[in-house]
Formats: sequence, structure tokens, C-alpha cells
Amino acid sequence: MRTLLVLLTTVLLTPLLGLIVIIAALLGLDHGTGGVFDWAPRTWSRALLAVAGVRIRLHNAERMRSDRAQVYVANHMSWFDVFTLAAILPRPKFIAKAELGRIPLFGKASRACGMIFIDRDNRKAAFAGYEDAAHRIKRGASIVVYPEGTRGREYALRPFKKGPFVLAVASGAPVVPTVLHGTKEIFGRGSWRVRSGEVHVHFLEPIETAGLTYEDRDRLSRDAARQMSGLLEAEYGVTRAGTPSAQPLEAASA
Repeated sequence: MRTLLVLLTTVLLTPLLGLIVIIAALLGLDHGTGGVFDWAPRTWSRALLAVAGVRIRLHNAERMRSDRAQVYVANHMSWFDVFTLAAILPRPKFIAKAELGRIPLFGKASRACGMIFIDRDNRKAAFAGYEDAAHRIKRGASIVVYPEGTRGREYALRPFKKGPFVLAVASGAPVVPTVLHGTKEIFGRGSWRVRSGEVHVHFLEPIETAGLTYEDRDRLSRDAARQMSGLLEAEYGVTRAGTPSAQPLEAASA
């Protein structure tokens, strides 16, 4: 029943809210905090969470800042990672794979809201996307990025891609390592059934990037991964051999 409710909500709300933001973009409405481009994705996400029966528990919510732009680097297990962060973060813009941007209406509406799509198979286009994201950060928007690149099947962290940390250095915004737990049980990769449940969102110690250079990208990646792996092990018993490290430049993508 929950799966059907989520499907119906998606089918009904996506075109409605999508058309609203597309029209708003054509009218040149402002992207400031609290405007239609914040309201629409937040409303969409909260509706999906509500019909799915998802409860959110925040940890260290004070690190979720509304007075400064930040780069939220999060683990990725489920589409409900996206819905959860879109529902709670102030003025978030997501970096996602280019394939999603080609979905009719959804892609155009997402771009209107300021979402950034990265072509992982085109290195030049990928870095252009990150450059766009850096400009958005400098204009006050926070960015959410999943450095593992795609959804995983287990909570143990997979190797991080380099692009998100190059972005953070270029923008000068702090990196906020973010861990979500519980989304795999709600709707994990390969699942066709939505289950109700509780999602824990942990905002870890921000890592300042002011004064860092491109050469610091690997250390920044390791520091974020170390915090996230440590939290997963301490709170949920998730262990892995070693710590995720940045991949070569050629692999940098969303």
C-alpha cells in the first residue's frame, strides 16, 4: 500500500510542482531563500516522506546552517536520501547524474530549481558542472553531493570521487560530512517495495576549506571519509577495511 501511495504521489505532484517552477523560471522569479524554488522541492519531498511513513531524527542539527553556504557530503543508499535532505536543508541544490536531467519534465523542473546535472562520462562537462555549482555556492546556495557517485547496497562507504572536494576548495565553503542511516531499509537499491521507518541524519564536524588549494583535495576527502566511517562504526557497527580515498582526476564526477 505504501509503495502505491508513493507512486501516486509522485505521479500527481511531479507534473504539478514541475510546471509551477518552470513557469516561475520563465517569469524570472528570485531564487532566494523561501521562494518557489525552495518551496516546490521541499513540498514534493515532504509529501513523499509522509505517505511513505518516514520519520526523521536529526543529530547535531545546529550544523545545518541557514546563514552560510555549505557543501554537504553525504553517503548514498536510496532515493530517500535525496527526499530526506531536500525536506530539511535550507536552500539546497543537488548535484546528480546527467541521466536524471533527461527525464521529461522532471529534468527541466529540476534545472529550474537550480539542480546541477553532471555527465560522468565527459570529464570536461563534469568539471563545468562543478564550476557552475561553485558559482551557486558563492551566491548563497548550499550544495548536496554524494561522493560515492551512485547508490550502494550496504552502508559501508565506497571510494569517494574527487569532484566534490575540488568543488568545496574552489568555492571556499565548508564541507559538512553527513551520514544518513535507515534509508536502505525504507527503499534500498534494487527494491520494489517502500517500507515505513526512521531515518537518522547525522551532521558531523564541518571542515573549513578557506585557504586550501587544489593540492589539498585528497586530504579533504580523507578527512570527510574518516569522520563518516567513524560515525557509522560507532553508532551502527558498520565496519570496512581501510578508509575511502579520492579516485584519480579522470574519475571525478557526481
